[in-house]
Amino acid sequence: MNRRFLSLWLPRLTTDRARRAHRLDPAAAVAAIATLKNARRLVGVDANAARLGLGPGLTLADARARHPGLIAVEADAAAEAKFVERIADFCARYTPLVALDGADGLMLDVSGVSHLFGGEEGLVGDAETRFSKLGVALRCGLADNPRAAAALARHGARPIAPAGLEGKAFARLFHDMPVIALGLAADVAADLSRAGLRRIGDLALRPRAPVAARFGADVIARLDELCGLARPSISPRFPPPVFVAERRFASPIARVEGVMATLARLADDLVVLLERQMKGARALEFSLYRVDGEVRRLRVAAGRPLNEARAIQRLFAERLAGGTEEEIDAGFGVDLMRLSCLAVEPLAPSQREWERAHEAERADRLAELLDRLSARLGPRRVTRQNLVEAHLPEHAVAARPATLGEARRAALEIETPSFDEAPTRPLRLFERPELIEALAEVPDGPPLRFRWRRVLREVAAIEGPERIAAPWWREAGPTRDYFRAEDAQGRRYWLYREGLYGRETLRARWFVHGVFG
Repeated sequence: MNRRFLSLWLPRLTTDRARRAHRLDPAAAVAAIATLKNARRLVGVDANAARLGLGPGLTLADARARHPGLIAVEADAAAEAKFVERIADFCARYTPLVALDGADGLMLDVSGVSHLFGGEEGLVGDAETRFSKLGVALRCGLADNPRAAAALARHGARPIAPAGLEGKAFARLFHDMPVIALGLAADVAADLSRAGLRRIGDLALRPRAPVAARFGADVIARLDELCGLARPSISPRFPPPVFVAERRFASPIARVEGVMATLARLADDLVVLLERQMKGARALEFSLYRVDGEVRRLRVAAGRPLNEARAIQRLFAERLAGGTEEEIDAGFGVDLMRLSCLAVEPLAPSQREWERAHEAERADRLAELLDRLSARLGPRRVTRQNLVEAHLPEHAVAARPATLGEARRAALEIETPSFDEAPTRPLRLFERPELIEALAEVPDGPPLRFRWRRVLREVAAIEGPERIAAPWWREAGPTRDYFRAEDAQGRRYWLYREGLYGRETLRARWFVHGVFG
């Protein structure tokens, strides 16, 4: 399959954003201004201002003298960048491979997508129609590589280059374009023009070595990209999903009931794709593309690989029950819904025939409960304790989202300890070790008795020490000697002495770090 790229250029980005942000009169002439060379100058104009003869670089005073009714808005680079990102999310309706192309453009990898729109002409026409309804000026370019697509969008007479373009056809399409169409810096393009290399055709006919020596190797590299001799790649804003199921609608859907019914059908379609690969979904995203350009995204995670449509539906139902109405607000209608699988895991072979039925059912119910609680309350509020490879005991356990617990454990390859024998450490530690008063026979020996929480406890049996030094790769700290102690009533404690007597301290302190049982 030949790679095809669609470049979307927003020539009037500054004024289009200002119009949408301030809801300006469509018939008014609008210009974006900024301070350049110690003067307030126009940096962007809309179509109405361009028809009046105004253009970037003109001072605001001169523009107002010519047309007093001109509306001037301040250019805002940060707001414009966010506006482009919102448009990029909107363009994910065409392909998940959407990348930013400069400050005012997007690059889409549309390989194998055009047939969904009746061909490449239909794809370009659909983009132009939708952007026109949004009130955003757009120029398109579609070619075999990103450089050629961008050149067509910004300087081409027609938006689509035939596949496999070469030879005379390539010369007719690109040779008369200015050298700035290669995406060069403005100063490099100016140097080329002063040297008489104003068009791409002039540059292509010159020997490559002298051009590279005088103007830099980047000029030749850009020319190779345009000709297809080099294959530049794009960097999508988001990684593509593993599996996708989507529905497009000729008439937008605005009711929540219709959205949920479509979600059920998408879950059925996604499960078919998962079963073919013997996979289960661990992270899912439900996207709603509204006709006004807004995109709503809902994400859920599962504690076990899912390949059941009803389980997927229940997760999103819980997510919506615990969220707000704005999360699924359909606005003026949704014309595209997409259910994406962001992370998958292989399904383990089922061995329930060798297990007792009630144990398997109980495990499934527990996993389903964790998924529902995490979807409703949020993954950070439903956690499980996972083992962590850490030096100090208090850092060896960390709270992780319950839906990611098993995957995290498998990734770290940490085996769950076996408790066939008595544990050497408590299952649960105190959040902070508690200081105690201890009496030992010798300063560096085990305690004979200790006072904890105002109660004096006699030590009947003790085992240790287990020495844990401070991590040398961090700030130096006192060494710890841990003991397993049992009092006369049979209660067992995990104690430690802080500091080596005679080397680190002259008066060691004792702490209770946890209790057994």
